[in-house]
Amino acid sequence: MKKIDKLILSSFIGPFILTFFVVVFILLLVNMIKYFDDIIGKDLGWDVLGTLLFYFAVSVTPQALPLGILLSALITYGNLGEHFELTAVKSLGISLTRSLLPIFIFTLGVTFFAYMSNNFMVPKAALETYSLLYDIKQKKPALDLKEGEFYAGIPDISIKVAKKYKDGITLKDVIIYDHRGRSGNKEVTVADSGRMYTIFNDQYLKLELFRGYNYSEGASQDMSGQFNNSETFSKTKFNKTEVVFDLSSFGLQRTEKKWFASNRIMRNMSELVIDMDSVNNEIKSQLININSSQSSAFIYHFKKDSVPLSADLKKYKRSRDSTQAARIKRDTSKNGKGLQMPIPPGGAMMNPTIHVNVPKSIGTKIKRFSDSVYQQPFNSAEITSALNRARMAKGQLQNFNSNIESYRYEYRVFEIQWHKILANSIACIAMFLIGAPLGAIIKKGGLGVPVIASILFFIVFYVLSLMGEKWARAETTSMLFGMWMPNAVLFAFGFIFLRQARADARLFDADFYSVVIDKLKKRLPVWLKPKLKTA
Repeated sequence: MKKIDKLILSSFIGPFILTFFVVVFILLLVNMIKYFDDIIGKDLGWDVLGTLLFYFAVSVTPQALPLGILLSALITYGNLGEHFELTAVKSLGISLTRSLLPIFIFTLGVTFFAYMSNNFMVPKAALETYSLLYDIKQKKPALDLKEGEFYAGIPDISIKVAKKYKDGITLKDVIIYDHRGRSGNKEVTVADSGRMYTIFNDQYLKLELFRGYNYSEGASQDMSGQFNNSETFSKTKFNKTEVVFDLSSFGLQRTEKKWFASNRIMRNMSELVIDMDSVNNEIKSQLININSSQSSAFIYHFKKDSVPLSADLKKYKRSRDSTQAARIKRDTSKNGKGLQMPIPPGGAMMNPTIHVNVPKSIGTKIKRFSDSVYQQPFNSAEITSALNRARMAKGQLQNFNSNIESYRYEYRVFEIQWHKILANSIACIAMFLIGAPLGAIIKKGGLGVPVIASILFFIVFYVLSLMGEKWARAETTSMLFGMWMPNAVLFAFGFIFLRQARADARLFDADFYSVVIDKLKKRLPVWLKPKLKTA
């Protein structure tokens, strides 16, 4: 590696590391603010909060890498241009394109890391993040008694205090309703004062009550232990009593992660391909079911007509039927005491029907009756029956179409995520092609103009990404156009800026635009020039 390459690369790596962590921190704050109301007041430990922050930071890495590349490239080449180091490099006979080579190779490495992160790290981090976030949302708020209000956070217990002192322990005028017997307000404890604190690592709540009464109401029992209709009432006075409540329901209960693993953001590319293949098979099954439902929709007319299946559906139907036949044969062979279903030698019996030998005389009568029905004029009952059958066929078709549309939407969602993993990684290269030439044109280092330009292009990329994803999901445009349009726009800007930077264009100098305006004036028609002068 040449010294000039080391100089440019060392000038880039420092700002890149700094800007990357700054962007991760900003995106992390944005995500945490969205879930702030679900986290605050839950008495979570620092270990839980640290775990949540770490997984959130890993999840926002795909968004932080392109923006970090863009901002650091702008700062690096802005500093080189501001201190005339780019001019010195060009005076040595090294072109701008050659000076971009070391950082471009570094950007390719970052792009590969972004792809590996998007495809492997981010799905696992998203699974951990949102499963933990779900459990945090389900967790009860921390124990907080308020003066003059009933607190029902403890299961089957209601507590009310008239006053709670500043030490958080001493209470005044305590009322406790115990509903654990599921019999209403029949267990009541009233105390003049009390003390409240937790024991055994906050697993239990202990109440020390002073100068009060315990009221109990219930059904009475006879000598044999049988309950009768009469009610009993007892009143117990105490000077001091202790009550302990279990606080296990306030702990963080973890849910199994398998219930969240089917979400698209928690799947890598290979898993998304499997999901798309499964959804596509469901669509094919629905189309086959529509084809097989013709016989139930057309009983009299067009009963011999049929819409042939396509070659793809025929192939899938044969594969599905053979798989189901093999599964039935395997299950039947394993369960010797179960139902034995004979399989004919010509093939598997997928939809077994019961064959009944009808006597010839009965068959003749049925044929005569059906012929007489056809010969009779239609009446209201026949019309009603036909309408009901038509409505039933229409309902079945609408149900099939609804299922197919939902499966197709789910397929597009998985396909969008598949393209997003690649598109977010390639965005690093597009951002570099914008940042480096633009920094060489602006020739301003620091965090002023580069930050403004970075935010501008990141907003363009973000808005185009949302629009393309929405269009692709709604099938307004093709999937390739919707998902790769943002990168195509960024690459177009990058090549334009690269061309201008190689030509030493001064796009951000006022003199540049004055020269352009003068050239346009010279090309104007003669009859427009006097008007411009008078104006």
